[in-house]
Amino acid sequence: MEMKQPMIENREDGGEQEKEQESHENGRLVADSIVEKGQKSCSGPGQVSNGYSSTTPQSPREGAGAGMDRGSTPGAFRTLVVQQTSLDPPRETWSKKMDFLLSVIGYAVDLGNVWRFPYICYQNGGGAFLLPYLLMAVFGGVPLFYMELALGQFHRSGCISIWKHICPIFKGIGFAICIIALYIAFYYNTIMAWALYYLLSSFRTTLPWTTCNNIWNTPNCTHYLSTDLNVSWTDNSISPAEEFYIRQVLQVHLSPGLHQLGWVSWQLALCLLFIFTVVYFSIWKGVKTSGKLLHNSLWQVVWVTATFPYLVLLILLIRGATLPGAWRGVVFYLKPDWGKLLTTSVWLDAAAQIFFSLGPGFGVLLAYASYNPFHNNCYKDALITSSVNCLTSFLSGFVIFTVLGYMAEMRQQGVETVAKDAGPSLLFIIYAEAIANMPAATFFAIIFFLMIIMLGLDSTFAGLEGVITAMLDEFPHLLARRREWFVLGLVCVCYLGALSTLTYGGAFVVKLFEEYATGPAVITVVFLEVIAVSWFYGTTRFCNDVQLMLGFAPGVFWRVCWVAICPCFLLFIIGSFLAFPPEVRLFDYLYPFWTTVLGYCIGLSSFICVPSYMVYHLVTTKGTFKQRLLKSITPEASGSSGPQRDTIVITNAV
Repeated sequence: MEMKQPMIENREDGGEQEKEQESHENGRLVADSIVEKGQKSCSGPGQVSNGYSSTTPQSPREGAGAGMDRGSTPGAFRTLVVQQTSLDPPRETWSKKMDFLLSVIGYAVDLGNVWRFPYICYQNGGGAFLLPYLLMAVFGGVPLFYMELALGQFHRSGCISIWKHICPIFKGIGFAICIIALYIAFYYNTIMAWALYYLLSSFRTTLPWTTCNNIWNTPNCTHYLSTDLNVSWTDNSISPAEEFYIRQVLQVHLSPGLHQLGWVSWQLALCLLFIFTVVYFSIWKGVKTSGKLLHNSLWQVVWVTATFPYLVLLILLIRGATLPGAWRGVVFYLKPDWGKLLTTSVWLDAAAQIFFSLGPGFGVLLAYASYNPFHNNCYKDALITSSVNCLTSFLSGFVIFTVLGYMAEMRQQGVETVAKDAGPSLLFIIYAEAIANMPAATFFAIIFFLMIIMLGLDSTFAGLEGVITAMLDEFPHLLARRREWFVLGLVCVCYLGALSTLTYGGAFVVKLFEEYATGPAVITVVFLEVIAVSWFYGTTRFCNDVQLMLGFAPGVFWRVCWVAICPCFLLFIIGSFLAFPPEVRLFDYLYPFWTTVLGYCIGLSSFICVPSYMVYHLVTTKGTFKQRLLKSITPEASGSSGPQRDTIVITNAV
């Protein structure tokens, strides 16, 4: 779009003649005659031959040439004919608006919506939890989501280079985000490797997690289906689905803990290799290829990918609602316990859930929005995608708890006893058992685990694209023409970093990364991001940027949220985490104290980029300390340097 923006560039004295010569070589004379009244080339007052109004800026960098279509002689009009070319490659844009929306929704709606929200909801008062959840979404999550979309779309930069236009001293935030994204890639894709293992195991008549006569089963394995009404379930009983997950897929029984992880599982290593191969060929060419490959090459039609996870969830909901005892799970899910609203932990869980569900601070929203047209309505996009995200979480709760109610009915236990496991166990044990009780179980297993892989791939595409965009924008001359090789190197690094999660004790590593390496660090980074934008860059300036893009400025509600409520919202999460560190447990393994120290060190390794770059910037900047400090917090003018600079050729015909 910027190729059509009329502007006049302020040239430096040193290379004025050379640049002017290059401009004339890249431009051509469009017209050299008087444009008569009524001609198509001048469609009305205040317009130029490209059809845009000469008084309305089309980008944040234009407007300098507005009003130059008048001659110097009073009463005589001169025609301004513009042919704009750029010496640098134009920035990619989304092929269609729907590609952007589906990519953002695919990033925001991930596996956490399916397994984490239902567990957090029933643990914190059922239906009563929806009140703090919605309040935290309205006053914290959605404003942060909207802010990142607007920043990325206006400055058209990744999470590193964008800071020179906001507050240069905070550029370390971008590097910290990239490191956090790598840590997430180390463990998040392993969960998809587990799902792929399940998918490949589903291509058989009898699902392997429905029987107790396999080599990995123990004497405590208790086989039951919806027709086995006389099966007795004891406290020592273990379902075949649980043993398949723990003893066959993860093989955690072969590892005593984090101090002795064991060998790498070659089956999971091959599954993860396939996952990263798909990831590479989906993002190696950029957003245009990513959008088409993700939504067209894999499934040919974008609507199939967008609706497929919801279709599967709807099928599971209908099937779960027809199971005996399903109502017990729904009542347990929604029955409000208003007394729990008086506890701090409920509000902390609500804030953390909405934050990690919407996903600000990971560089993805900045990257995706940077490929939007300048005047795209990102305000509407923020409301749509955040609403879809929250509704998906709520729907997943019904899918989970209808099955939990059925399992409680079959075992003659309470729902709270059955629903003791959280995290991936909800998907790979409870869902797997639910599928085994359906007609055409093989078919449902295939589409369900395919859905899990697709949900995870969307988020992986987004996370790595955030890193790629940031690095390409920061080092364009080095990486712009080597994107394919850079993406290949990045994917290889992620695969090698994930090898520890493929060992017999890999599930313990996944839990450690999830609890310590990413959560506290990214919340702290976003807190600094909000402070930098609202207090240093300035809410007024930011709102003016939004008005230039959308035609209207954000209201008082959004300003108050960005200046005061969002920082308090994030500070509340950080303070609560530091004051009440979580007790981490997986299966029967309680994480020792040294693992907590290790987790904090991993998290600190990414956050340390922020103060380190502050010191580096102050040391390398010239001038007195006051001058350095002032320059460090003063944003550079957009378009003054870098790969997005436009060059324009203007020809006047009298």
